[in-house]
Amino acid sequence: MGWFWADPVAPATGARRNMPHQMPKDMSASPPPSCPMHKPGADALKPTAKPPTPTPESACPYTPGSPSEGAKEKTSSTLSKYNPLNFMFPDLSQEPAKDQTVALPTEREPSTIPKGTGDGNWEYPSPQQMYNALLRKGYTDTDATAIESMVSVHNFLNEGAWAEIVEWERRFGKGLARGWEICKKGEAASMAGADIGANEDVVVQPKLIRFQGRPKEMTPKAAWLQLMGWAFPEKFGTEPPFDRHDWFVQREYPPGEKKEVRYVIDYYSGPPEPTGEPVFYLDVRPALTPTQAVERMMRWGGDVWYRASGASVRENSKN
Repeated sequence: MGWFWADPVAPATGARRNMPHQMPKDMSASPPPSCPMHKPGADALKPTAKPPTPTPESACPYTPGSPSEGAKEKTSSTLSKYNPLNFMFPDLSQEPAKDQTVALPTEREPSTIPKGTGDGNWEYPSPQQMYNALLRKGYTDTDATAIESMVSVHNFLNEGAWAEIVEWERRFGKGLARGWEICKKGEAASMAGADIGANEDVVVQPKLIRFQGRPKEMTPKAAWLQLMGWAFPEKFGTEPPFDRHDWFVQREYPPGEKKEVRYVIDYYSGPPEPTGEPVFYLDVRPALTPTQAVERMMRWGGDVWYRASGASVRENSKN
């Protein structure tokens, strides 16, 4: 779901925990089964066949081909079409498409997500750019009247994903020891501390360096949930995620040491509200590196311990 452009925009105001993008109440469209920008682009030009290399008379007359070189050349040609920061077309037009009958806005909305380069925030595509992208990817039957709602949902989900990442960084942005001090108070108490701004001044706000959509690659956690849903459909049954992203975030430790942290995001859709509004669920967590696996265990284990030990009951009795 993460369509961003890395063009210069107004100076960043810093990532905010509250999402400014409200879920639109009147919309008839939901995101496509997967962000079309993450599907493979047009086939690369076939590399020109190289002339056979002459061999000495004493050498073996059979000269095997070099498939790896051809594959490397083709891959390079395909990837060269995309911006390396987001694997998207860098030159999407703001002009109306051929035979387009509905006028679409060309204004692009800035996000609250700081760029890793430090020169402002990432910027969302305009409805016209998104429509052109869908057509360029082969979605020629796209309903142009649904594009604006699609953009609103798209922006809303990405702001929600970033808010989750900011919360992870608030806990572990200064290391595991401080992270455990926050997590052992339980999820509710930790979130309450975030709401009142506790210790916000000691954590440098994270930045999004780059991201990559991988809708066809199911995460191990999502695959396990699908297996559990097959075995126990009443308890774990759910549709597979309609998209998957990897976001690479810059974490900065005092006094300025920087580290790249990869986050994995699964996007799920749920049953609509009685009012007809669509429902989405995001599963945002650090990727399973040794350190980040400890972070995930601390956050989950801290909340379980807080409730199982009766700390939550004791806290409530004091109030």
